[in-house]
Amino acid sequence: MTSFSLRIWRTTSAVARITEISRSFGVLAAMLRKEDVASMRRNYEMPEGFDESHLVAKEPFMQFDAWFREASKSPDIGEANAMILSTCGRDCRPTARVVLLKGYDDTGFTFFTNYNSSKAGQLKENPYASLLFYWDPLHRQVRVEGRVEKLSQKESEVYFHSRPRSSQIGAIVSNQSSVIANRKVLEVKDNKLKEEYADEQKLIPKPDHWGGFKVIPDKVEFWQGQSSRLHDRIVFRKQEANEILDENLTKKGADGWVYERLSP
Repeated sequence: MTSFSLRIWRTTSAVARITEISRSFGVLAAMLRKEDVASMRRNYEMPEGFDESHLVAKEPFMQFDAWFREASKSPDIGEANAMILSTCGRDCRPTARVVLLKGYDDTGFTFFTNYNSSKAGQLKENPYASLLFYWDPLHRQVRVEGRVEKLSQKESEVYFHSRPRSSQIGAIVSNQSSVIANRKVLEVKDNKLKEEYADEQKLIPKPDHWGGFKVIPDKVEFWQGQSSRLHDRIVFRKQEANEILDENLTKKGADGWVYERLSP
């Protein structure tokens, strides 16, 4: 090997070694980041646990109403009605996204969307969903599971026309989840419709592809965090036909509901 070739070999070897070391540092840095994430731990400053005696009712809707009102009044919670909606179509691949709760009563929880969206397509294939409310400053979450039904056209119409006109136009502009070339496609259509409906007295028609869904729950779980990680979990569920209850574990509630404490 000539001295020139030797220098090239040494240089190449050095570069390879530096590359190997860099990779090792990269892996180490990634591992450190993982350790940093794993060490994240928060203390929940709750004065007391969430006991069955603290329930405002023996059914989930009044209990949700009580917690939701507290969350709505908290200055540290921007959107108390933000919830994670999880759906799953026939391909068995679950999908989750944040949507806004737009109504609730003693029959279920309502949200609105584009009926051509992926979530609506999944609900058509599998009409069951899960909702998750997480109110971090209160260390609380509520999980809702149940069947999903479309709202009537009239119900959707009423809510649609209660929205700001810009939002009504936005529902027409966006063919949700479809692929578009760029943002300008939306802006051009939006500006055109704003000109068309510049007269505030002119009714903006609700598009047929837009409307509401209601999640009708058969299970609602209330969770409250504790620093000890002995979190409180109280779940309401519909009593099954011919189910014999163990009164030491399962309590009879109201309106066909039973409730239980779950281990965290």
